[in-house]
Amino acid sequence: MKNKTVLITGAGGGIGKAIAVAFAKKGANLVLVDVKKEFLKDITEEVLSLGVKALSLAANVAEYASIKGAVEEAVATFGALDVAINNAGVVGIGSIEEIDEQEWDRVLSVNAKGVFVCTKAELEVMKPKKQGAIINTASIAGKIGMAHLSHYVASKFAVIGFTNSIAKEVAAEGITVNAICPGIIGTGMWRGEGGIADRWKQPGETEEQSWERNKKTLIPQGVDQTADDIAQAVVFIASAPHITGQAIAVDGGMTM
Repeated sequence: MKNKTVLITGAGGGIGKAIAVAFAKKGANLVLVDVKKEFLKDITEEVLSLGVKALSLAANVAEYASIKGAVEEAVATFGALDVAINNAGVVGIGSIEEIDEQEWDRVLSVNAKGVFVCTKAELEVMKPKKQGAIINTASIAGKIGMAHLSHYVASKFAVIGFTNSIAKEVAAEGITVNAICPGIIGTGMWRGEGGIADRWKQPGETEEQSWERNKKTLIPQGVDQTADDIAQAVVFIASAPHITGQAIAVDGGMTM
């Protein structure tokens, strides 16, 4: 990965930051993208301290013109786009009664349309060079249904199906396309008031007790995953020329 150019959307979030650091440690030049540039301040400073070059850009992943501009700026700055991690995403929790059309559209627009838009723009610069790796962040929720997450689950199933399809389209052109499926990470949608652990409480349970019970029940290894676990797998997949069309779970065996 030394001197390769790696673009990461959602780079200001927990998983995005971990992915950026992992590639920086391998010597890659980084294009860090998020919806607001201020979200990227900390991670930009961190990767620069590791001695690599970094470009931070604001872009809306659900708008083709916006992400196309970011891709073009990446190529203009570093000369190529070798790896793209389409990691930007939003979460949503609610029963079918609670989810309205606007909430459905919000989640599907970023998580599903966003991956389509980013991949389209990235392939425009990768295909002429007949090389590249694209990794889309899906989820274990793209493999199994989960109560109170129907719109989020639908978006992640879409990511996996889209990934499979595009991988077949470009397989003979030297480009790999895969999905990474993070398991249960003890932040974001899982923890805190209104999170999944809170939603799935049994009578008399606290949120913490629900979290521990669900973690031990759902994950054969009995422990939650970390953002660094996901980043480690992403770097491996990006470096593997004969892995394509796969949805690789990092979930402690939850979806085995």
